[in-house]
Amino acid sequence: MDLTETGRSQEDLARENERLRARIEKLEAELLDVQARTNAAVAKWQDRAYWLDRWHLDLNAVMRRPGAAEARAALRAIRAVARFFKRLRRGLRRS
Repeated sequence: MDLTETGRSQEDLARENERLRARIEKLEAELLDVQARTNAAVAKWQDRAYWLDRWHLDLNAVMRRPGAAEARAALRAIRAVARFFKRLRRGLRRS
């Protein structure tokens, strides 16, 4: 192996190291973004759990009661109607 081959392989290693460092930086930035979104989601659910505990409300017990599924279906239907009228109102404003 002569000097030019050694020099070239050193340049190749330097380029590869730089490429890997850039990839690591990108992955670390992506990890920070994922961690931030995860922390926000956990905080949201902790807040919900706090209020359920504060009101002494056990959702599993509530949903086991007779009529719970029907109540949820009724709420979904009411929300669907409200969303329909909201979309209709938006459409009328644009015209």
